[in-house]
Amino acid sequence: MTHHSATSHGPARAVAASPGRARWARLLPIAFVTYSLAYLDRSNYSIGVAGGLKTDLNLDAGVSALLGALFFLGYFLFQVPAGVYAERRSARTLIFWSLIAWGVLASLQGVVSDVVWLMVVRFLLGVVEAAVLPAMVIFLSHWFTKAERGRANTYLILGNPVTVLWLTAVSGYLVEATSWRWMFIIEGVPAIVWAFVFRALVADHPHQARWLSKDERSYVEDALDAEQRSMTPAASLWSALRSRNVVILSVQYFLWSLGVYGFVFWLPSIVKAASGEGIGMTGLISAIPYVFAVILMVVNSRLSDLSGHRNRYVWPWLALSAVAFYGSYLIGPSNFWAAFVLLVVAGAAMYAPYGPFFAAIPELMPRDVAGPAIALVNSLGALGGFAGSYLVGWLDGATGSSSASFLLMAVSLAGSAVLIPLVRPRTAKPSRSALRTAES
Repeated sequence: MTHHSATSHGPARAVAASPGRARWARLLPIAFVTYSLAYLDRSNYSIGVAGGLKTDLNLDAGVSALLGALFFLGYFLFQVPAGVYAERRSARTLIFWSLIAWGVLASLQGVVSDVVWLMVVRFLLGVVEAAVLPAMVIFLSHWFTKAERGRANTYLILGNPVTVLWLTAVSGYLVEATSWRWMFIIEGVPAIVWAFVFRALVADHPHQARWLSKDERSYVEDALDAEQRSMTPAASLWSALRSRNVVILSVQYFLWSLGVYGFVFWLPSIVKAASGEGIGMTGLISAIPYVFAVILMVVNSRLSDLSGHRNRYVWPWLALSAVAFYGSYLIGPSNFWAAFVLLVVAGAAMYAPYGPFFAAIPELMPRDVAGPAIALVNSLGALGGFAGSYLVGWLDGATGSSSASFLLMAVSLAGSAVLIPLVRPRTAKPSRSALRTAES
């Protein structure tokens, strides 16, 4: 995952050469809002559980954990079809219909009372949200060059920690003011409204955008074409999906997501049980790690783009997160606030590498197979999310303590850090004529 700019002038010079910033001003806020709404409707389940869902529906720890995890099973199964459609047909159309569907399903979580139907809704919510990340990463790869992509992807994925930041605070007080049911119903509506805004404002490719200047359109399309020419063509989609890099990144992202989603889904419950605070204050306390995560994500992605490297801005943060989780495990439940400081470090550090990580994947393979490859990597992440959200909930219920969960997250993140340096860049082999020219 070590990458350099396609020119000798380096990434910073490539960014400066861009003749306009219309793409940044228009597309990145849209990407941010879209992913924020997706993350809102998948993550408010944790607030619902802490705010009375578990008690009202008489759920034991295993069923409660399974409900949280079922989202990721649906998410896993439809990742690759979503990535293929986004690349070969239209990311814009796919995201439009997905927004409507997941808004309806998210609101239904507050309507149904039967546990079996709630399981169905959680699974289907994962199915329709499966399109979001691979489609949005592919969408941005059609609009931003290699030297810009780390920051572009970070502004997309900032929707994750920023949403959790305000979600844990606002949703907690929304539950107090109404109920966990009304929280789900209210928070599903914005996605439906946003679907029509999204469709009106975006196009799949620069040549389709009337609002883009001719100079900026030419700059982007020429740069992206040059990037594709620098890569070795994939023999087939299947060969690309089973290539060394994709396999390593899939396993790595599984381990990373196990730690992330175990943390996201169960931090409010862990804080509430250990601190004894009400649901409103629990939400505020749980938001603290995400403040630091936002700052680190922006700074880390900028440094990655400027350096032209990716891996050195991924694995050290994951290693730091693993160490912090292990420290929380060693401290144990006897001193929650000391352990919580380390949880803040762990949470912020495991979010910091997202921009460089997702910027690297399209740089490792040709455009025609990048979409399915991103989808495959993200689908293994969904399995990791399933494992993390289920195992952490089950461990907390079985042991009566969060210590075992912290150890699990430490091990998974350590494993993900170790795998990153094994990924190798993919470049085109020079032709014989090019070699003869270089020798002369």
